[in-house]
Amino acid sequence: MTKGPGAPAAAHPGRPAAAVPPAPAVWNIANMLTMLRLLLVPVFVTLLFADGGHDPKWRSVAWASFAIAMITDLFDGELARRKGLVTDFGKIADPIADKAIMGSALIGLSLLGDLPWWVTAVILARELGITLMRFWVIRYGVIPASRGGKIKTLTQGIAVGMYVLELTGWLATARAVLMALAVLLTVGTALDYVGQALRLRREGLAAERADR
Repeated sequence: MTKGPGAPAAAHPGRPAAAVPPAPAVWNIANMLTMLRLLLVPVFVTLLFADGGHDPKWRSVAWASFAIAMITDLFDGELARRKGLVTDFGKIADPIADKAIMGSALIGLSLLGDLPWWVTAVILARELGITLMRFWVIRYGVIPASRGGKIKTLTQGIAVGMYVLELTGWLATARAVLMALAVLLTVGTALDYVGQALRLRREGLAAERADR
């Protein structure tokens, strides 16, 4: 039977089939950085509460571990995308590692009395809420990380890092101002994501009705 123009051509006898690129290994450099960030969580918490939790030397060491964790957060995702190392494990472990290190820092600082509990509650509620909302609309599409969200993450990281350090004077004032900005960005980007989610769901429902 003669094949039409849209039919796939038969494989040439003896010609090898097109090679399918192998899936990236789970233990690649990007995922190893993610695992390092997870392993740093208990190390950071131990250092943060060492010697009563208010020793400037221990707090400086705790800050160093927190900074390393934040730096790996900047590199693992970028490496995974650029080098083709994106894996299902990385998709799950990366956000868990992000929330683990940030959540432990916020809760730890509030337990030590250095950060108001309402700040911790606002930030953690936002992170949990946005995560649940992404799952709520995932059947209709993926909500991409916005530029505002990335700025929010960077601002939070710097502000929390400054609270980990024992700062006084104008530096203590500066970190309070930066944390206030981080909270504003946290709330503002949350509202933006909610708008995107509602729009995505509305468009998805409309498409489903049109297909019936």
